[in-house]
Amino acid sequence: MTQDTDLLPGRLLRRPGPPAAVEDFPGVDIRDERLAVVLSPDASLLLLYEGTLHGEGTIWDPAHDRLVWSDVSNRRLLAWHPDGHVDVVIDGTYFMNGNALDSDGRLIHCEHGRRCISRSDEDGGALPIVTHYQGKRLNSPNDVTVAADGAIWFTDPTFGLLMPSQGSLVTPELDHRSVYRFDEQHGGLQRMADFQQPNGLAFSPDGRTLYVSDTALSLGEIPHCKAGETHEIIAFDVGDDSTLSNRRPFCQTEHGYPDGFRVDRRGWVWTTAGDGIHIIAPDATGLGFIATPETPSNCAFGGPEMTRLFIAAKSYLLAIDLVE
Repeated sequence: MTQDTDLLPGRLLRRPGPPAAVEDFPGVDIRDERLAVVLSPDASLLLLYEGTLHGEGTIWDPAHDRLVWSDVSNRRLLAWHPDGHVDVVIDGTYFMNGNALDSDGRLIHCEHGRRCISRSDEDGGALPIVTHYQGKRLNSPNDVTVAADGAIWFTDPTFGLLMPSQGSLVTPELDHRSVYRFDEQHGGLQRMADFQQPNGLAFSPDGRTLYVSDTALSLGEIPHCKAGETHEIIAFDVGDDSTLSNRRPFCQTEHGYPDGFRVDRRGWVWTTAGDGIHIIAPDATGLGFIATPETPSNCAFGGPEMTRLFIAAKSYLLAIDLVE
């Protein structure tokens, strides 16, 4: 029996049109004069889209002039376009979470459901490229980034094995929760560092520092789970051979936990927390704060000049424009 394509859902979720400004936005909290050069205290927080169940994994896709992000629980990969319209890139995902672009500009995804790293294909689907470590299935890859040498780095906590709304209830095969490096050219998967529950990760502009958030505290939000203690970002030195050393605390959030984050060209860390986006200098000095109407989970820079910060905050896709 052939499928009646007339019964399939449409892909358009928002029609073209300008964004709305978030009401009651208090403005940007400038705590260091360096931030005032980059972000106006009077900048508007823009509402680009409303309707996700759990927005995550923001990434700017320059080849298609769009912002791509995941609606994890709705099992959709979405795209916002500069004319304001939002459409579905992949429908019926296996609980995609974090996204990145590989060295060839192709989309790379973390999947909770298939417990893998996948790559988008030309047919509008995604093919798994990393599924096991030493013969055992991964936990539930959460966030991913690509280093300057093309290697794919990702975090592998157990969140997707504990929440049916973001994966399925499965006993882990691995006894650790780690950050991995996948060198696709040589086919190697390396376990780089262990954590309680690794989450977001990003490199400094020179590639010499890797930041990883550990968010075991968030386990307390899951039924029948006990909250862990960690709600911090850890920094590592990255060697010429990609090994990690000099593990050290970078920052800890007072509200909630640092989920996803980005590092800009200045080396500043723009991290989510329970109350919004915190901007932090490499020396851990707090530069400022952007309050959000819902708890954000991830953010990314985008636009033609990469001067717009996109923020996924549960049901919202938000944005704020930088001065430079």
